[in-house]
Amino acid sequence: MPTADKIRSGIDLIDECLKITHQVLAFSTRSPMFIDYITLMLINLAAGLSLLSAYVYRGLDEPIQKRWVPGFGVVGAIALVTGLHMVFTWAVPGSYNIAFGETSVLFGILFVGTAWALAVGWELITLAAYGFFAGLAATIIGVRIINLGLTQTPLVTGVAFILTGLGGIFAAPTLHWKSTRSLRTVGAIVLGLAALIFTVIALRAYWSHLEGFSNWKPLPMRGVTPSTGSP
Repeated sequence: MPTADKIRSGIDLIDECLKITHQVLAFSTRSPMFIDYITLMLINLAAGLSLLSAYVYRGLDEPIQKRWVPGFGVVGAIALVTGLHMVFTWAVPGSYNIAFGETSVLFGILFVGTAWALAVGWELITLAAYGFFAGLAATIIGVRIINLGLTQTPLVTGVAFILTGLGGIFAAPTLHWKSTRSLRTVGAIVLGLAALIFTVIALRAYWSHLEGFSNWKPLPMRGVTPSTGSP
């Protein structure tokens, strides 16, 4: 496929992601329903970190890079759409929108960008540079989650954020010295451990949410008319 066609297909992919985001935001502003999809964000994050761990360990020097495109693209699209919705609507209580929403946007755009770059054969170094700042944000958020006692398991959740952040901080050195197998192995272990922790957190969240929301009803089903803000 010519380079121009590859670039055009990448632009089309991003355009579709933006359209989906717009539709989700439009629905959420019309709907009186409370939406809590942190479970989806968590399991998607766990899947993405697992994929990234495998890519760092064995995919960086593979001759066929395009085999990684679908995985990065799917994870990135889900993270970007849900993250943007949370950032623009503050769908969950308090600073959780910052901790999960903003980091999901950073995570999502990096994965979408990686999928696009691998599809067209571009270098990943500029994405790694962006990942450094995303990693700093994830690391400080992890420290602050522990400090403020956020979530039901602040220490575990905070450590997971910190490990993920370290993956972003050391992305550029890992790319630069990708021939150093020991460095890639350490990076893969760090990302894999973060993926494991987020998997456990996500599964526990699914378990509790299914019980906690089992009797929940949207406002129309309660016979309550949503307030319009008018006197």
